[in-house]
Amino acid sequence: MAAYLNRTISLVTGQTGPNDNDKNSTGTDSVDDSRHNLSLQTSASSTSANFNTMSDNRMYQPNDKSPLQIFVRAKKKINDIYGEIEEYVLETTTFINALHADAEIVDKAERELFESYVFKVAAIREVLQRDHMKVAFFGRTSNGKSSVINAMLREKILPSGIGHTTNCFCQVEGSDGGEAYLMKEGSDEKLNVVNIKQLANALCQEKLCESSLVRIFWPRERCSLLRDDVVFVDSPGVDVSANLDDWIDNHCLNADVFVLVLNAESTMTRAEKQFFHTVSQKLSKPNIFILNNRWDASANEPEFQESVKSQHTERCIDFLTKELKVSNEKEAAERVFFVSARETLQARIEESKGNPPHLGAIAEGFQIRYFEFQDFERKFEECISQSAVKTKFQQHSSRGKSVSGDMRSMLDNIFERITIFRNLKQDQKNLLTERIQGTETQMMQVTREMKMKIHNMVEEVEEKVSKALNEEIWRLGVLIDEFNMPFHPERLVLNIYKKELNAHVESGLGSNLRARLSMALAMNVEAAQTEMTDRMHALVPNEQLLINSTKMVVRTQPFEMLYSLNCQNLCADFQEDLEFKFSWGIAAMIQRFTGKVRERSKKQTPALVNRQSSIGHTVVTPVSTPVEATPVCLLPTPGVGGITPEQLSIISRFAMSSIGSQGTVGGLVVAGVLPKQVVLYRYVLNTEHLQMLKTIGWRVLVGIGALYGCIYLYERLSWTNSAKERTFKGQYVRHATKKLKMIVDLTSANCSHQVQQELSSTFARLCRTVDTATTDMNEELKTLEAQLNVLEANQKQLKLLRNKANYIQNELDIFEHNYIAPQ
Repeated sequence: MAAYLNRTISLVTGQTGPNDNDKNSTGTDSVDDSRHNLSLQTSASSTSANFNTMSDNRMYQPNDKSPLQIFVRAKKKINDIYGEIEEYVLETTTFINALHADAEIVDKAERELFESYVFKVAAIREVLQRDHMKVAFFGRTSNGKSSVINAMLREKILPSGIGHTTNCFCQVEGSDGGEAYLMKEGSDEKLNVVNIKQLANALCQEKLCESSLVRIFWPRERCSLLRDDVVFVDSPGVDVSANLDDWIDNHCLNADVFVLVLNAESTMTRAEKQFFHTVSQKLSKPNIFILNNRWDASANEPEFQESVKSQHTERCIDFLTKELKVSNEKEAAERVFFVSARETLQARIEESKGNPPHLGAIAEGFQIRYFEFQDFERKFEECISQSAVKTKFQQHSSRGKSVSGDMRSMLDNIFERITIFRNLKQDQKNLLTERIQGTETQMMQVTREMKMKIHNMVEEVEEKVSKALNEEIWRLGVLIDEFNMPFHPERLVLNIYKKELNAHVESGLGSNLRARLSMALAMNVEAAQTEMTDRMHALVPNEQLLINSTKMVVRTQPFEMLYSLNCQNLCADFQEDLEFKFSWGIAAMIQRFTGKVRERSKKQTPALVNRQSSIGHTVVTPVSTPVEATPVCLLPTPGVGGITPEQLSIISRFAMSSIGSQGTVGGLVVAGVLPKQVVLYRYVLNTEHLQMLKTIGWRVLVGIGALYGCIYLYERLSWTNSAKERTFKGQYVRHATKKLKMIVDLTSANCSHQVQQELSSTFARLCRTVDTATTDMNEELKTLEAQLNVLEANQKQLKLLRNKANYIQNELDIFEHNYIAPQ
């Protein structure tokens, strides 16, 4: 204090004062310096110009050099940082909510914890928007609290006067508009500032209760302190109410600086001490300034001025250091001031009018009291800036670090989980890729093997069916003999008989073939299908097999071979011959003889063909080889001008007639009818017959003729329906055998086609199952690849978010280093 006063007086008088860095300056030095400077008051008129100039420079210094700008810059910086924190928290929460779909990575509790940070940061930002430097003024009634605030604001805003004036709490804060207004607690209605004289004045009838709060919004451009986010809180006297705890809880807990305004004409009372004892219990080391107001009254008693000042100073220092224990003696000495608020207000009002400040002086020593008030403002600005930055922003900085650190730690855990989950998905992808490639390779191999197996089995079935059908055709007579339907040669009945016989043959052949082949073929087909199923199912994963097995159309009945013989159409051209034919007749004998010749010629034809072919390949020489004489058959061979049945009947008639002619007439007649070979042959026969007849005689011939007639009669009488039925069945057997042999290859091919169709359809269904499983695995592979891409993107995003958290940590560290650590 002494250093400051000496520097101030030296500036006014041009003298050099003590060094500002004097470590031994105390309150007593201040008193001595003040007493010495009282002698300089007579020169006030000569130095008024210098005083006016210095005060102007003092009060209108550039705003960026004010200590309060530290708080303004710190507030802007912390708000910018928390803007980044809010964006970071919102981005992180959005990312975490997207990850919440996969419960293996983020659970519900973590998601809710991230969402809680959004509300926390939003609440902190809201508090930061409202954060300001708050100074609360307390003291007894009529000590000049409102006058001190008015003097600092350079205008008479709050009601002041003698007696109990301020009846409630009045908070003065800056507003961005150019209009001043006030608002009552619990109401958004803007009232005229003039109403403060009625609402806050204890002498008016429309006053509010003592614990109410009236907020006064004053334009910022009209006061530099308000422009720098300083808020002033005026209070009723601490001696008018016993609800001090409510006052502290409602209006003091967020205050950065407390100003105890004392009446310099009296001493500190117990009520004032008790209030600040309560404050110190609820707040840790509050910043307290003590103003001994109305010090202008000491000018009337200059002889006691220094002793009173020393007494007040000592008591105030003891109160701060020994009773409250909120500071040491040096800090306490720098927070005790002796001022005249009313005098300072008047001087500043005069100054605003363009007049010298000393026109507002009330008593001698104005310059010292005025500079003392300015010194209080300077120390107040430094203290409140340091205190507000520390109390308002240090906690927010720590909470910002805690939020970013906690989120970074949680993101690290999530990153590790995603890494584990990504490795698991990568293993699944590799395994699935190998399975798909193995399935395709094995599928090609199995397909080749199954095609070869089906081909071999089809050939085997065709061979077995052909063999079995040939055997059944060979036994066809037995099957026809088992047919017992009554037989009658009538055309209508005979048609029905043939129809039923065809059905019997078809049914019998089918039954015999089924009995011989169906069971074995069904077992072979089933075994092949089982092998196919096992081989194909081995290519399909179990889970896919369970899914696709419900979609497969499984055959509910065993395979059964169908033998389509269709005897009705096959034997539709059968024409029976039921006319009586004597077995020893000429025609029958000739047919029997020609049949033997035909069989012999069939046997000789291949040898003849081979011989001709060998002759054709040999070289012909001019020397002819003798040819052995072979008997020449005079009868025509089949295919070389064959004899018709009509010709045979004519031959038999003429042969009988030639026997009784005893000459060659019959032979000549026959020779005129038959070809030359037959005529020659007949001529030889007639000659032999004539010789035989002469030798045997007529009786023998008659006996032979009678026997021949008896045989004929016996056969004619034996030609009954049974004989006709046997003849019919024999003719049908020959015809059906011929027709069935024609369809042996077709039937065996049809049966093999059925087996091929059955096995091929089964294999096709199994292939569809494998294809479906392969398609599902490919889809699963695509899903895994998409998931891996998402997980990789999530890892990149997590790294980015972790880097942002580190960036926020660094920003907060820099903020603490620049604004909190040096304090």
